[in-house]
Amino acid sequence: MKKSLFILLALLMNCFVSVSVGAVDTVRTKHTFEKGWKFTREDETVFSQTNFDDSPWQTVTVPHDWAIYGPFSVHNDQQKVAISQDGQKEAMEHAGRTGGLPFVGTGWYRLDFEVPEFTKGKKATLIFDGAMSHAQVYVNGKNAGEWPYGYNSFYLDVTPYLNAGSKNTLAVRLENETESSRWYPGAGLYRNVHLVVSEDAHVPVWGTQVTTPVITDSFAHVHLNTTWVMPGEKDVASYRIVTEIKDANGKMVSREEEPLSKFDNKVFSQDFVVENPVLWTPETPYLYMAESKIYEGNELKDEYKTSFGIRSIKIIPDKGFFLNGKRTQFKGVCNHHDLGPLGAAVNDAAIRRQIRVLKDMGCNAIRTSHNMPAPELVKACDEMGMMVMVETFDEWATAKCANGYHKLFDQWVEKDLVNVLRHYRNNPSVVMWCVGNEVSDQWNGDLGPKLSRRLQDICHREDPTRPVTQGMDIPDAVVNNNMAAVMDVPGFNYRPHKYQENYKKLPQQIILGSETASTLSSRGIYKFPVTRAWMKKYEDHQASSYDVESCGWSNLPEDDFIQHEDLPYCIGEFVWTGFDYLGEPTPYYTDWPSHSSLFGIVDLAGLPKDRYYLYRSHWNKKEETLHILPHWNWKGREGEITPVFVYTNYPSAELFINGKSQGRRTKDLSVTVDNSADSVSMMNFKRQQRYRLMWMDTKYEPGVVKVVAYDENGNAVAQKEMYTAGEPHHLELVPDRTLLKADGKDLCFVTVKVVDKDGRLCPVADNELRFKVKGAGTYHAGANGNPASLESFQLPKMKAFSGMMTAIVQTQDKPGDITLEVTGKGLKKGSLSLRSE
Repeated sequence: MKKSLFILLALLMNCFVSVSVGAVDTVRTKHTFEKGWKFTREDETVFSQTNFDDSPWQTVTVPHDWAIYGPFSVHNDQQKVAISQDGQKEAMEHAGRTGGLPFVGTGWYRLDFEVPEFTKGKKATLIFDGAMSHAQVYVNGKNAGEWPYGYNSFYLDVTPYLNAGSKNTLAVRLENETESSRWYPGAGLYRNVHLVVSEDAHVPVWGTQVTTPVITDSFAHVHLNTTWVMPGEKDVASYRIVTEIKDANGKMVSREEEPLSKFDNKVFSQDFVVENPVLWTPETPYLYMAESKIYEGNELKDEYKTSFGIRSIKIIPDKGFFLNGKRTQFKGVCNHHDLGPLGAAVNDAAIRRQIRVLKDMGCNAIRTSHNMPAPELVKACDEMGMMVMVETFDEWATAKCANGYHKLFDQWVEKDLVNVLRHYRNNPSVVMWCVGNEVSDQWNGDLGPKLSRRLQDICHREDPTRPVTQGMDIPDAVVNNNMAAVMDVPGFNYRPHKYQENYKKLPQQIILGSETASTLSSRGIYKFPVTRAWMKKYEDHQASSYDVESCGWSNLPEDDFIQHEDLPYCIGEFVWTGFDYLGEPTPYYTDWPSHSSLFGIVDLAGLPKDRYYLYRSHWNKKEETLHILPHWNWKGREGEITPVFVYTNYPSAELFINGKSQGRRTKDLSVTVDNSADSVSMMNFKRQQRYRLMWMDTKYEPGVVKVVAYDENGNAVAQKEMYTAGEPHHLELVPDRTLLKADGKDLCFVTVKVVDKDGRLCPVADNELRFKVKGAGTYHAGANGNPASLESFQLPKMKAFSGMMTAIVQTQDKPGDITLEVTGKGLKKGSLSLRSE
C-alpha cells in the first residue's frame, strides 16, 4: 500500500513539474553582454560613475582585444631581459617578445543595460570569462569587486548594486603592465561577459560536480553533487531536487529525486544508473545532460543544467594513460590563446576551425599553455572530441617577468586555481590538470616541491578524479630535489634524451612529454644546404621548412616520436606548438620586425606548414598522407643539389624527376631510441630515416616531380605529382565553409592562392592582394603567416606569403548572400559566394 501511495505521489509530482517548466525563465535567466559597449584608452576615476557622459568613446562589441588593431611598433613593451629558460646569461633587448602590439596600459569599458527579470528578492551574478587584466568592476558607480589574473574566469555578486526596474551602468577598468608577459597576452574584455539572475535560493556558479565512478559495457554509475545557496532563515528540509539524465537526443535515461537534510551541508547528493552508456572518446564525443530542478515545497526555485560525458581515465605505471580502459598515447599540441589575426578576442568559429585542422592531422589533445582556456575552447573540445590538459600558471612565487604572476601568487593562487577547477571539472574533454610551466621555483629544493604538493593537493580536493602534472624543463634539478616525484604525472619540457635516466629515479614509472620539439620553420621557405641546425638565423628572418632546425634547448619531431614509440612508460607528447602565435619570435629575439613565433605546425594564418604532414603521417594512420617538399620553382638553382623529402604513412616510395627515377626509399625500422642517440647519428638524420623518406642528392631541374608510394607488400598504392609553376595568373579562393550563421559572429576562413594559368600554386608569389565583401557580411581580418610582416590584420589588403594567405569574412545579424572579391595587380580577379542563414 505504501509503495502504491509513493508511486501515486510521484506521478502527481511529475504532473506538477511539467506544469512548472514554463516558469523556468522566471527563476534563472542569463544575459551575454556583447553589443553596446563604449571603450576608451584614457584613464580617469570619474569613468566609473553612472552619470559620466561616455558618448564620445568608441563603440565596440565584446569580446574585444584593443591591441590587435595595432599599429605594430618596436617600442611596444620592448623588454631588456635575460630569458633563463632559453639559456640567456645576460640581459638583451627583446624587440617583439610580446608581439609588438600596443597592449600595455589602461582601458575602460562601459555598458548601460536593463534587467527586467531582476526584482526584489532576486540574486544577480556577473560572470567574466576573462578580462585582461587587473579588472576593477563598478556597478552603478559602486566598486563591485576585482580580479587581477587576466586569464581566469571569475564572478561577482552584484545584487546589492543593481537597480530593479531601471537602467544600470557597468564600468570595467583594465590595465596591462609592462614586462608582465612572455608572449602576446591580448588586452581588454577579450572573452564574454554574462549576467545571471536567479532566485535568492539557487545553485551558485559552477555549483555542480559530476563523476562516473563505475563504468561497464551494460551500465554506468553517475554521481552528481549540487551545491545549494539559500537564505539563512530558511529550513533546509524544505528543499528537494529532481534531476533527469538525458542522452544526446534529449531522451531521459535516468531520474532521481532527493530531499535536502541538515546533514548534507547544503549539497544535494544524487546517484544514477545509465544503462548501455555511450562513452566519451575523441572518436565518439558523446555528451549527456543532467537537468536539475530544485523546489522549496512545491515552488520551483532554480533549474540548472550540467553537460557531461561518461568516461574513465587511469594512469598505470609502466603501461601508460588509459581512456575507458584502452591505452591512449597523447598526440597533443600546446596552443597559446591568441587566434592569430583575431588576437585574443575569443571566437567560436575560429576555435572550431583550429580543432578541425588539428584533428585531421591526428592530434587528440591540446595543452592550454600557459593559462586557463576560454570556455568556448573546452566546450568545442567536448563536442568535437579533443582531450584537454588545462594549464594554469607560467609563474609561481619566483619571477620570470618583472610584473608577472609572482606578484599575485601568495594572495591569489588558491582562488585562481579553485575557479578553474570548478569551472571545468565536469567537462569530459579535460583529462589532466597542469599547475605550472617551467616555473623558476624548480631550482629551489626547499620551496619547489612544497609548492608543487600544495597546488596538487588543491586539485585533488576539488577534483579527485584527474591526475595532476606540471611542465618541468630542468630535469636534473627536479628529479634530484623530488619536485618531479611529488606530481601524479611527471611532465618534462624537452630534453627527451633524459627520459630514461629520469625514469630510473622516479617512483611513478611514467613519463609525459609535456612540451616537445620547438622545431622552427616558415611555411614555403627552404634553405640550403640542408643540414641540422640550432638557432639558425637568416637575413629574411625565416626558418627552413625542411624541418631540420630547432631551438638551442630542443629537437626535431622524430626525437620525440622515437621515445614514445620505443619506451612503454612514455605516455605521449604535447608539441610546441600547434599554431604559430603572436610574440616569442625565437631565434629572432632582437631582430625587428620579427614579432610572431616560428614554432607552429600551422602558421599564423591557419595554413599548414610542411611539418603538419610529417605529424599527420605518424599520427593519422587512417587517412592517406603523401606530401612532397620543397616546392619546385628554383630559378637560378638549375643543376644544384636540392633534396626532396616525402612525408607519408606508407612504408616506402619511389621518386621521379621528369620521368627519371631517383631511387626508392624505405623507412628504416631498425633505427631505435638507443642506437640513434649519438651526435653523429643526429647530424646524419638517422632518426629521420625511420619516419621520413629523403633523397638528399637530387638536383633541381624544372619540370615534374612525381612520387609513387608502396605498401608493405611492395604494391604501388598511391602517387602524387608536383610541377614547376608558371607565372602568376589568377586567384583561387577556398573557404573552410560556405554556409554560415547570420549571428554577426560567425567567420569563414578563405584560403587565397596565387596560381598560374593551369591552377598550380605559385610558391614564391608575394603579390599584394585587395579584398572587398558585398552583401550580408564584412571583411574582418587577414593574415599571411609571415612572422616578420607588419601589415595590418584588419585592412582589406595584404601581400601573399609563399603564394598564399587567409582572408576572414564575418557575417552580419541578417541572413543573406555574401560575396568576397579578391584582386591583385596583373592577376585575374577571384570571387567567392557564401550564404548566411
